[in-house]
Amino acid sequence: MRLENKTAIVTGAGSGFGAGIARRFAAEGARVMVADLNEDAAQAVAKEIGGIACAVDVSRNADVAAMTRAAQDTWGWIDILVNNAGTTHLPKPMEEVTEEEFDRVLNVNAKSVYLTARHIVPLMKAQGSGAILNVASTAGVSPRPKLNWYNASKGWMITATRAMAVELAPEGIRVNAINPVAGETPLLKSFMGEDTPEVRAKFLATIPFGRFSTPEDMANAALFLCSDEASMITGVAMEVDGGRCI
Repeated sequence: MRLENKTAIVTGAGSGFGAGIARRFAAEGARVMVADLNEDAAQAVAKEIGGIACAVDVSRNADVAAMTRAAQDTWGWIDILVNNAGTTHLPKPMEEVTEEEFDRVLNVNAKSVYLTARHIVPLMKAQGSGAILNVASTAGVSPRPKLNWYNASKGWMITATRAMAVELAPEGIRVNAINPVAGETPLLKSFMGEDTPEVRAKFLATIPFGRFSTPEDMANAALFLCSDEASMITGVAMEVDGGRCI
């Protein structure tokens, strides 16, 4: 029960890594808001873990404001924020990515971190504590060809994590990131371009452990970084990647 009496918002928690993190947080005693663009998926996970669901487009200021108000109205305070929601463009030469695709990737992966900070950081400052976790990617450390602007958005998240950490440390707020390698999530096919045994084998060949990451892998790392056990850790971007970035 490492998160007993803690409250947590997890974005993109209707599936994949976010759902794994939400499940683990709830199992460890946290009260969890499952926030997702897909309201039905959010409701399903929330019902499973005894949490609350919130339909939110994390790239929209009004949606993030409403999500924050809902958490405040329910709990009165917010201990943990996990910025997990993310998206990508399909693998292609950088000059072929459309402006619409570029805007979508940067809005969901980068602007969302700004928007949640804008609304939630003041609350954490007022209470003198908080833990923020940004789910970045190994792509932000060791970029893959033809995912150029996705890579850049995750590199942005890593730098934002460090900048937030150094500014918010005097306020008692810790900010860390995890860098997953690709996993069995709804985005896997988009990363690979196509899901065939041959493409999977080529992708897995770049991971020394020889397997994709799982929601449980991310949940274990997230639990540690957001718990009091990590009270002296801030500004870290932890690779959870089976050796991909070595």
